[in-house]
Amino acid sequence: MKALIHVQHLLGTGHVVRAAALARALAARDVETVLVSGNRVPPTVDTTSFETVELPAARAADDHFSGLVDEGGRPVDDAWKARRRGELLTRLGAVAPDILVTETWPFGRNAFAFEMEPFLEAARAMTPRPVIASSIRDILVRKEDAKKEARMAARARASCDLVLVHGDPAFARLEDSFPPAGEIADLVRYTGYIHTGADTPAPPAGHGENEVIVSCGGGAVGTALLETALVARALSRAAGDLRWRVLVGTDLDDRVLTDLQTRAGDGIVVERARRDFPGLLTRARLSVSQSGYNTVVDVLSAGCAAVFVPFARGSETEQTQRAEALEARGLAAVVPEAGLTPERLAAGIDRAMALPRTTLTLDRDGAAASAEFLIHAALQMKRETA
Repeated sequence: MKALIHVQHLLGTGHVVRAAALARALAARDVETVLVSGNRVPPTVDTTSFETVELPAARAADDHFSGLVDEGGRPVDDAWKARRRGELLTRLGAVAPDILVTETWPFGRNAFAFEMEPFLEAARAMTPRPVIASSIRDILVRKEDAKKEARMAARARASCDLVLVHGDPAFARLEDSFPPAGEIADLVRYTGYIHTGADTPAPPAGHGENEVIVSCGGGAVGTALLETALVARALSRAAGDLRWRVLVGTDLDDRVLTDLQTRAGDGIVVERARRDFPGLLTRARLSVSQSGYNTVVDVLSAGCAAVFVPFARGSETEQTQRAEALEARGLAAVVPEAGLTPERLAAGIDRAMALPRTTLTLDRDGAAASAEFLIHAALQMKRETA
């Protein structure tokens, strides 16, 4: 059996981290898996058990998602789109998958309709055709225009056999962030959260022990949070005497890393984001981070105190909704990104350190469950078309 997973990340790396975890789970079930990425796969992602194909890279022009640029920072044009669409369709034909997974589409990435619509049209025309599934987070970004959400539901109905929601309905249901969820309820399968911590190495002895871990994911945003944290340490009553470890995303420029290292005072270690990040959290006193999907799952799995500063620029709502739901359960302190200052961050840290240690029991076996859903659906389709 063969699988093709398509993923496109624009700023953060959570999408490709999650897609790679699904690829590893399929490969562990002896499914020959190809991950096709529309951007560069970060070096922290384990890709040893499956094939990786990188299309001509595209990313967001800025943190407000104002447009698409290529790897050199140039706006993409029609010729670039045609070339990339052709490469994607060629790869589909070469793999001839039994399972096809699109990460986020059609629930986002509308700027890539130029390739995704013909891609899925071609997949549905194949004989035999693959099972087609959309892979989405627990919480979707809300759209101000209800017609856009209705169009997403219609696209899912027209092109997908399954919608894999990587969450636990005990915490968040799809309809909480996607009102037309009822229109595709028969396609939806809750897989549980995809937790990649078990796939990462243990940190060296002493690293993370009783530390404050400050992170911004692996993507190209979060510099302001890291800069603010450097100053906030001296202002925190509860955590100012702890060692702080500041992790700089792999997509942030080397100049950002060097500048933060130069400005860091005693008691602060500044280094690149690490594959053993989940292990650092299990030893830490506190995590300070944005509230992206993968980071939140790592923090909840580790059980450490947490401060979340949700990424909320442009029309982004997903991280704020997730962070506020955790704060309402007494699991974290939230400091809004707008108006972030060292004083406000230090106050949030002190609130988080004072919270009673509580846990939230969630299904976190989402990669294996997703693989099971996909393989079962592919086998069923083979029986029905035999």
